[in-house]
Amino acid sequence: MASSYGTDADKSSLRSNYLRVRRTVPARLRISSDEAIRRALRSFDVFRRAPIVLTYVSFGAEVDTRALIEELLDEGRRVAVPRVERAAHKMAFHEIESLEGLVPGTMGILEPPGDTPALTVPEMVRTACLVPGLVFDGAGHRVGYGGGYYDRFLAFYPGNKIGLARVTQLSSNPLPVGGHDVPVDFLVSEGTVWGCSQNL
Repeated sequence: MASSYGTDADKSSLRSNYLRVRRTVPARLRISSDEAIRRALRSFDVFRRAPIVLTYVSFGAEVDTRALIEELLDEGRRVAVPRVERAAHKMAFHEIESLEGLVPGTMGILEPPGDTPALTVPEMVRTACLVPGLVFDGAGHRVGYGGGYYDRFLAFYPGNKIGLARVTQLSSNPLPVGGHDVPVDFLVSEGTVWGCSQNL
């Protein structure tokens, strides 16, 4: 794993540093890394067997999911993406048939319109949820953008949590963990999939 900023770094410092690192990665390298991540993910049995794929819609320099979403929909697989309810401080996933019907939501991130039904907990059993993050450690802990939406959602999520990360987003040091933080079960980077140590 890539080196991190140390176990004494707080989340705000880590967030600032990894945002800066991510911005410095050339677009050409991001594209090739994301293609390798997508290939590794698609060969992963847990992902392949999932009846529904829950995924973020990539924004800015995040690991790309838009090509993956289009591929899955073209293949007839079921895909759901998140919608944030800011007033309630929560996030729910809604099934989609295309990227075309999505609308800008929080921070301009594309999300389903409010008139579509959200998935229920029973519908999400054995599904796979692709989780974004700025940096992950070997136990599956992550530092995100600070909103807490994913941790609140994942606390009650009954499926498989999969983090997508380029090698520059992997920390060799444990990340700071709060009481409400929920780790992912698996990490996928360029050509590699592994179970996180908290599940071994």
